[in-house]
Amino acid sequence: MSTFVLIHGAYQGGWIWKLVAERLTAASHTVFAPSLDGCGERAHQMRPGINTETHADEIAQFLYYHDLRDVILVGTSSGGMVMARAAEQARDRIQRLVFSDTLGLMTGEKIRDIVTQPAAINTELALGPSREDAEQRLLVDLEPQLRRWTSERFTLHPQAVFNQPVVLEDFWDQSWDASVIYCSQAANPGEGHLKRTADRLNARWHVIDTGHYAMLSTPDELSRIIMDG
Repeated sequence: MSTFVLIHGAYQGGWIWKLVAERLTAASHTVFAPSLDGCGERAHQMRPGINTETHADEIAQFLYYHDLRDVILVGTSSGGMVMARAAEQARDRIQRLVFSDTLGLMTGEKIRDIVTQPAAINTELALGPSREDAEQRLLVDLEPQLRRWTSERFTLHPQAVFNQPVVLEDFWDQSWDASVIYCSQAANPGEGHLKRTADRLNARWHVIDTGHYAMLSTPDELSRIIMDG
């Protein structure tokens, strides 16, 4: 059986993986879905200095302190960059990487180079959608009850994750066992961006005919791909 660490994206927490985690656990796998600093139930910790690299430091330390090995890291959306940086730091603990409709930025690139839609809410420290914007735009493909459940749990995300260029020392120069999943109904990050990631990593390519939040809209299919690689 495998050990999975599921890394969430913007406006989310570990809760976003609930349906997938249940399926992986039912298949006798060990599953962790931590909420990153300033996110989800840790939103009260929002403060200056949180960025992609500090989030990745948390994941790398999580692997160390729990002494996890042969880990399959799964990242979605902005969590893909957290995953890449954490994998770079904890190379000897990683078995496989799964990019689920996620950003695959090179050093010096930032999320705002790819995702340009302005956020409805902007503060000095964080940004995010209003509940109305989340339900009418980001989550529109989900069925109503699940859409409400998700929008009620959305929180703001650290500004620096969007606006600071990522720092990767040698991630793209290493050889990884990786899969890339493209959600064909999602506007961002888009097929071209995901193809670049897959080509650079020589990764297996998967397409799910759904929106960006495949872990909610198609948890069975996504879970199968995550398990099978």
